[in-house]
Amino acid sequence: MKIKNLALSALFIAGSIALSAQGPAENWHHLDKAKDGVQGMSTIKAYDELLKGKTSQTVIVAVIDSGIEEVHDDLKNVMWVNEDEIPGNGIDDDKNGYIDDIHGWNFIGGANGEVGHDNLEATRLLRKYTAQFGDMTKEQVSKKDMADFERYQKIKGEVEEAIANASPMRERYTEILRVTNLIIERLDGKEATVENIEALGLVGEGVEETVAIISRNVGAGASLEALAENLQGGVDYFGGQLDYYYNTDFDPRYIVGDDYSNPKEKGYGNNTYEGPDASHGTHVGGIIGAERNNGIGMDGVADNVRIMTIRAVPDGDERDKDVAAAIRYAVDNGATVVNMSFGKGYSWDKEIVNKAVKYAMKKDVLLVHAAGNSSQDNDVADNFPNDSYKTKKPALKASNWLEIGALDWKGEAKSPARFSNYGANNVDVFAPGVDIYATWVDNGYKAISGTSMASPACAGVAAVLRGYFPSLSAEDVREIIMESSAKLDLEVLVPGESDGGKTVPFADLSVSGGVVNMYNAVQMAMERTK
Repeated sequence: MKIKNLALSALFIAGSIALSAQGPAENWHHLDKAKDGVQGMSTIKAYDELLKGKTSQTVIVAVIDSGIEEVHDDLKNVMWVNEDEIPGNGIDDDKNGYIDDIHGWNFIGGANGEVGHDNLEATRLLRKYTAQFGDMTKEQVSKKDMADFERYQKIKGEVEEAIANASPMRERYTEILRVTNLIIERLDGKEATVENIEALGLVGEGVEETVAIISRNVGAGASLEALAENLQGGVDYFGGQLDYYYNTDFDPRYIVGDDYSNPKEKGYGNNTYEGPDASHGTHVGGIIGAERNNGIGMDGVADNVRIMTIRAVPDGDERDKDVAAAIRYAVDNGATVVNMSFGKGYSWDKEIVNKAVKYAMKKDVLLVHAAGNSSQDNDVADNFPNDSYKTKKPALKASNWLEIGALDWKGEAKSPARFSNYGANNVDVFAPGVDIYATWVDNGYKAISGTSMASPACAGVAAVLRGYFPSLSAEDVREIIMESSAKLDLEVLVPGESDGGKTVPFADLSVSGGVVNMYNAVQMAMERTK
């Protein structure tokens, strides 16, 4: 799924809406610690002091995501255009296996429409293993199937627990939303104060408790309309888990119309670039390469890129077949940097993804991947896809892969984003990923958080290095980004911990122990390419 499984934080059922503290500057991820007092990536400083007057080659950056609003005012001039393809003629003019792929390709669309929602991988595996094992006991399973059976039992327990948690939460949010809307109706334009709400005298089974929750939120400064919007988000969030994520009876793959049993299949999908919801991919694309210095919106990190959009990520978990096909499409069509802001806890066919990663490595293409938003140690817990392409020890790791954790603008002990995954061995470097303001659908802009935002921030720096220093290989760029990262000599909260919780040195959270810094990276690239 898109890396967005942050805790639903706006409403606390037993308490009140969390009111945001004053946020950072909209461009904080571009700022410099010494100059601006904010630990950004020193992007502006790099352009002003090191790259001014220099020329670069155009770099194609592939964004494997939910889709991109390619007509957005801040993106339309930086979208990749396949000049060997004639738009709309229904012919594969460039013989690359994809018809009318002008800006990229969509691997989760087909003649029957678009995949919007999908299962989590755990649910797809549960469906597969249920057909294989059903109600078999351990004693009835053969030795060769025992590993799969034990995996089946583990996944079954996790899915059942998730459903058991989500079901009452959806009911609770639905009830609070119902009462909130009833209060809005009964107030009939009167000011929404705690006194006016209590004066309505709403009664009924559980209603008094619900009204008390609503009153606490209003007392904390929330408007009823904002509360209702937030509650609807909760209903949708838990409803999506029950209706799509964990629903073994739901399988939308028929929409694509491919042979799902054939992982090597090529050419399936369609050439629509947005899909049902392109907000996530549009945001990611803008962080990388929104047109710089055009006087509108915001500036992307890279100044001379073309964004290739490859749709492979639904609202749910991406499928390994689509990820592998997307990586190969990006490589074959000229991308030298690929951003992947998605991830999951289980893999259906890791080997097919491994082969695509090795293919990209052979073709000198850098893969940049978000580490995930579960506050987990990726050295201990699984996170797919990843850079390990040999499962037997000793593990082999791809030399063209960067795994990115998220940095918070708050700094000091709160420097690592509270939600960010980390790992001294399996997360390479951190980059800004909290309150990142970038392009949004409907020609808009929005600030959101996630390692999904940190990954394209790093990918943008990688694109700058590949554009201004074209002699550098993907492996060179990876090494430079890690070695030049700004090392933070800080004792920080372990992601997931609250104030007063466990702390560790920031250096222990990743391989590099640092934060992506474009100024340092460009400086190092200059020295290496003299």
